[in-house]
Amino acid sequence: MCRNIKPLFNFDPPATDDEIRASSLQFVRKISGSTKPSKANEEAFERAVRDVSRVARTLIDSLVTNAPPKNREEEAAKGRARAEKRYGTRGIA
Repeated sequence: MCRNIKPLFNFDPPATDDEIRASSLQFVRKISGSTKPSKANEEAFERAVRDVSRVARTLIDSLVTNAPPKNREEEAAKGRARAEKRYGTRGIA
């Protein structure tokens, strides 16, 4: 899976359409092997992004859980801490 695709279910506030589209775009880029399609494939690429976004929204809206919603800021802080541990801090000389 692409590292840029983040879990979007069970957050407060819920995932936005922009977040779902961004994840869909990353998914389509990954499976197509292209970050920017040629003119000949542009329509198919964009259609795939729209279709994946629609299906992802349906999935997220259909899922249920008993777990309390995750806080976006807390999850982002955890992610930054993991990245700092993994990559270390880089000082500018």
